[in-house]
Amino acid sequence: MQRKLSSGKSRWHFYAWRGGPKFWEDERRKPSDPAFYHAFTEATARPQLADYMVPQMVDEFLSSTARAKAARSFTDQKKWALRFAAHFKDAPAAIFEERGARGEVNAWRALWKHSPKQHDMAGTHAVRILNWAVEEGKLAEHHCHKLHRLYEVDRSEIVWTPADRAAFDAVAPEWVRRILCAACETGLRPADLIKLTPAHVEETPRGRRLRVRTNKRNRLAHIPITPALAEVIDTTPAGRLLILANASGNSLTPHRASEGVRQWRDKAGLSDELRLYDARGTAATRLLNAGLSLAEIANHMGWSVRYAANVIEHYARVSPDETDAVLVKLSQAKGDAA
Repeated sequence: MQRKLSSGKSRWHFYAWRGGPKFWEDERRKPSDPAFYHAFTEATARPQLADYMVPQMVDEFLSSTARAKAARSFTDQKKWALRFAAHFKDAPAAIFEERGARGEVNAWRALWKHSPKQHDMAGTHAVRILNWAVEEGKLAEHHCHKLHRLYEVDRSEIVWTPADRAAFDAVAPEWVRRILCAACETGLRPADLIKLTPAHVEETPRGRRLRVRTNKRNRLAHIPITPALAEVIDTTPAGRLLILANASGNSLTPHRASEGVRQWRDKAGLSDELRLYDARGTAATRLLNAGLSLAEIANHMGWSVRYAANVIEHYARVSPDETDAVLVKLSQAKGDAA
């Protein structure tokens, strides 16, 4: 890389690889000094088999800028990375340059074959570490790309119907009802729901909306405030900083919010497939009725337009009281998106 000095002269900086360590500076673009080649060899040399072990590779990955940024994501990533390191603790990292290592990784993943989701998660995090190692020059290559997956689920058909919500509301305490209502009306993830405050409410020419910067994608979402959501907001006790709180009026964690809904879902006798996260399907329908386009809904939810349309269509078909009106609007929205 060429850089100009304050004197007007240029100086060349040489790096072991893109983003790697700098090992030489020179006024010439093509140095001929033998020391240059010696420095290059040292900078680009990968650790020897006996020196660079899998636990060290994992530690370096977890300390790198490639690690997950969000706290929750990093916690999950670290858990699986350390499991990976513990299983291969006596192995040099270079074993993953051999084709047979693919079978070794699959055998490790099979420890969770009873749980397809965990089985696939193990492979996802292992491959992410190995990809990083190749990019950083720690490994020449690896053979664990496109590992087979066991977990396949289409949650587009899992939604909270009006009947589900009525059964839930009939038994759940107010603080939990408020959580589910806010989720169904906004489509926000639990991590964003628990941070809602009256300061997120904005006046608009036609009413009010929530202006929220989402935690996962760091995007601004502008969500119309429906009558049901307005009731949740307007009945928040005076002086409370957060719109949603636990039974004692204290702040929630994403896990506690989800667990609260799960516990009262079970007491209501509803399907154990229903989660707080699945309220987003209900919210997608609400947003369509509020005038948002399919593209806007998909962007807000982090979905594809096609997936958003599938969710809304299924919701309409299992909600007889909304079927006709929703399907008409969905048909129009599909036409606009085409």
